[in-house]
Amino acid sequence: MYESTRGNLSGQSASQAIALGMVPKGGLFVPSTFPALKWQELQGLSYREVAKRVMADYLPDFPEETLDKIVNVYNDGTFDGQNPAPLASVGNFGVLELWHGPTSAFKDMALQVLPDLLNVSLKHIGLDAEVLILVATSGDTGKAALEGFKNREGMHIAVFYPQGGVSPVQERQMTTTEGFNTHVIAVKGNFDQCQTAVKQMFASEALKAKLWENKLVFSSANSINWGRLLPQIVYYFWAYLQAVEQQKVAPGGVINVVVPTGNFGNLLAAYYARRMGLPIAKIICASNKNNVLTSFFATGEYQSQRQFYQTISPSMDILISSNFERFLYEMNGRNADLINSWYDQKNLGSFKVDPQTLKNCQEIVFAGWADEDETLATISHSFKAYQYVFDPHTAVGMKVYEDYCTSSHDTTFTVIASTASPFKFASNVLIALEGTQGKQRDEWQALKGLSQLTNWEIPQGLQGLDKKKAKIVDSCQPEKIVEMLQGLFIK
Repeated sequence: MYESTRGNLSGQSASQAIALGMVPKGGLFVPSTFPALKWQELQGLSYREVAKRVMADYLPDFPEETLDKIVNVYNDGTFDGQNPAPLASVGNFGVLELWHGPTSAFKDMALQVLPDLLNVSLKHIGLDAEVLILVATSGDTGKAALEGFKNREGMHIAVFYPQGGVSPVQERQMTTTEGFNTHVIAVKGNFDQCQTAVKQMFASEALKAKLWENKLVFSSANSINWGRLLPQIVYYFWAYLQAVEQQKVAPGGVINVVVPTGNFGNLLAAYYARRMGLPIAKIICASNKNNVLTSFFATGEYQSQRQFYQTISPSMDILISSNFERFLYEMNGRNADLINSWYDQKNLGSFKVDPQTLKNCQEIVFAGWADEDETLATISHSFKAYQYVFDPHTAVGMKVYEDYCTSSHDTTFTVIASTASPFKFASNVLIALEGTQGKQRDEWQALKGLSQLTNWEIPQGLQGLDKKKAKIVDSCQPEKIVEMLQGLFIK
């Protein structure tokens, strides 16, 4: 069963938690308990079989044959090759490539599953309405969600992204998405403003009443939705299985995990895998210049009222990390009163946790950050040293990992979660690899140039993007998002 981090709802089934997406009166759904799972039981299984096994205990109201169909997406050609998430051996560490799905980003690993999880959940609760999926995106979630939900009967999806705050490839991916039920809106603001507006719409009883009159209800494809977060746990088990098979770690030995993160969902999934029994020692949290998380782990103070930076790793340009609330709920001993006090609107997004909670956080997570120059330098020297190409997000993870090794002298085998293909950010990757020469290319020339320089193939989903017909995208100020949504969906 599922409960709210703020103590205002409990006893919800998996179907109810997934269908609602977010707790109606504030808070996020978390499982009441974490099922134990021995990694040895997963040895020799395919990715889809591991996914079914990891997810099954969290979805007791899903029949086995239904779950079988849902996880088949990992084996039906949607992902490149036989292994959806290969662990590449680079130097003395491993890189978990999570970008072999249709949109070349790690979000595919969950968003190719969520639509089916949601569809089944809605049937289970007997909802007589169509669903409106609201998505705030800092770049990758938008396209992955559009791709997963397009042309789904009974479902509509509206994606809000910060205008000028995503890469040209990310924007083109979104605006060229087909589907009778897809809507893309550019917001003249940043990701946090998009995300805040989506949360406010979820909490608005008046807006939900208007939608209900039109036979529509809200749900979410962001990682605030448990159905989005759950499939992400799977690939950490998969990483460990591959590390053992490749003899990078002795069976039963611990690994460290590095996660470049903004909204904290990908890192939280690693923590949940650890809670289930996966031998993860340290989780390394990597941030870009928007280093609100690094500051928290150093001081215990979360301060989102700070300068916002638009960087070359746009998917991490976030100051309000939604999933962090779930992590703090575990770190403070599941004390909903403390969560309510910290996330009280009067605090304006800033709070300080008690010393014991901070100590609990620091025992599990090491946090660091990298600036723009460090990110570019890491892409460059990593290519020279390992003949491996990092995108600007994974490069942040690599730099923080190097800093961690320097400060800790920890030699534990480490898995770096690679969150996107370097081709999604080809221009900046080429600048890192070629210097001023790389600046001479536009985004589409950069794709070809990066392929020629590295001998890596351009992912199928990024080929010919510049030739595809783009939709005319509506745009609005952050305060007009609700009005825009009503114009689209309320008669």
